[in-house]
Amino acid sequence: MKHLCYFVSLWLLCPVAGFAGESLVYFGTYTGAKSQGIYVARFDSTTGRLSAPQLAAETKNPTFLAVSPGEHFLYAVDETGDASGQRAGGVRVFSLENKTGKLTPLNQQASGGSGPCHVVVDVMGKCLLAANYGSGSIAALPIHADGSLGEATTTIQHTGSGANPARQAGPHAHFILPSPDNRFTLDCDLGLDKIFINHLDANAAKLTPGDPPFATVAPGSGPRHLVFSHDGKFVYVINEMGGTITVFSYAATNAAMTEVQTISTLPKDFSGSSTCAEISLHPNGKFLYGSNRGHDSIAIFAVDQKTGKLTFVEHQSTQGRTPRHFAIDPTGRWLFAENQASDSVVVFAIDADTGKLKPTGQTVSVGAPVCAVFVGEK
Repeated sequence: MKHLCYFVSLWLLCPVAGFAGESLVYFGTYTGAKSQGIYVARFDSTTGRLSAPQLAAETKNPTFLAVSPGEHFLYAVDETGDASGQRAGGVRVFSLENKTGKLTPLNQQASGGSGPCHVVVDVMGKCLLAANYGSGSIAALPIHADGSLGEATTTIQHTGSGANPARQAGPHAHFILPSPDNRFTLDCDLGLDKIFINHLDANAAKLTPGDPPFATVAPGSGPRHLVFSHDGKFVYVINEMGGTITVFSYAATNAAMTEVQTISTLPKDFSGSSTCAEISLHPNGKFLYGSNRGHDSIAIFAVDQKTGKLTFVEHQSTQGRTPRHFAIDPTGRWLFAENQASDSVVVFAIDADTGKLKPTGQTVSVGAPVCAVFVGEK
């Protein structure tokens, strides 16, 4: 924390105006010439208006963010090879002032590997789970009562290789998520074409291998992120390298996963280079969204909630380049596309009946935006 500097504008120090439609939005970034860390803006879900983002915390490569269940703390990765003098990336925690948006640093811990790219808080807010892309490892860190992080109590190193020597010479853990009942975790390893299953003891921040220990996708697919259906009966995995989404049925008893469907995120006549990134389910559970980097679009699918299967609806241009991430606001009325290579966040309106997206004409500037999380309105 020695060289960490923080800046909070006078705009952020003004309390929230008080109407029900307003929330805060925090943006994680790759730092560089146009970004210095975590940014925050105000969003009015009644009108769809997003204010100009302001720097909330100066920190290096906070490429993924997570908020505690009570929204009192914000956690961020340091997507680097070294942290705290160790050959590892780091995770940081900030106390979060809901009315002003102010972030105050609490502490930092090593992430249990290099190149951390994803963090999430368990359902009870007892532990932080981290995925380390560079080293191909996952970790669980205890969260203390004051929101600060303890040292990792569990680190699991993946081993092996995949079908594509250029991208899969070794493991690359890309994402980790607790199951809806908080009994298991699923983590996507892009380098191994596996979704690993572990038992979760959140109180002890402990992970132990499941039985079965993993599910697989087609060789060379590169699983990146996943999301559960609202009833917990299905898991949707977006495959970065394959340009596909794989649907699995999910057994809550032991987290066993059985493939139901794999569907492309790209047009049939597309011949360029494109990789998938983010996946998200609409709050009504009827529509699934996935982003394409290269085609630079959001692919939209209708969800059969009985079978879990997907039907293609449409592609919507993100009006920028390299949509590494997108986020749907808690009301389900708006989608923010974060275009990393265009330094822009574009706001779309969501049709709750069709799932289709419509540009609102709003674009705000953020340097290399790659994550967005909402705080406030529910």
